[in-house]
Amino acid sequence: MADDQSRRTPADAPLLLDVMLGKLATYLRMCGYDAAYALDRGIEADDALADLADSEGRLLVTRDSELASRAGGLLIKSLDVTDQLHELANAGFALELSDPARCAECNAALVAVAAGAETPEYAPDTDEFRVWRCPDCGQHFWKGSHWESVEETLSEL
Repeated sequence: MADDQSRRTPADAPLLLDVMLGKLATYLRMCGYDAAYALDRGIEADDALADLADSEGRLLVTRDSELASRAGGLLIKSLDVTDQLHELANAGFALELSDPARCAECNAALVAVAAGAETPEYAPDTDEFRVWRCPDCGQHFWKGSHWESVEETLSEL
């Protein structure tokens, strides 16, 4: 990895998560992290992951100890996502929810939907809830019951 990447703190590093960490990527995105996921990029091979992390200046987060060592990445040992979150918290990651900032599906930066604007049938009325939209995949997000469940999980870390 380049020298500037090795000096980054978890709080400011864009991330690349390997194929074993898809659920963790969703949690990190909900916490506002730029958390690219290998399968979203169609990449599974270790060398390709290491090269992508290096070329995009991302911290590689992986469950593969050899890959973490070789690529200067962060090794996650746990299988359970709550335990993985504990590992990240212990590594200095701030794991708190704020307003939605990243798409949980594709990692793009979200944009606020104006009050009174139409939303898809699955999304709430913008006069009742703040709603955000992903400009890349079109998904809509709001702080609903899933948000509360994630907030509860994070509060127990």
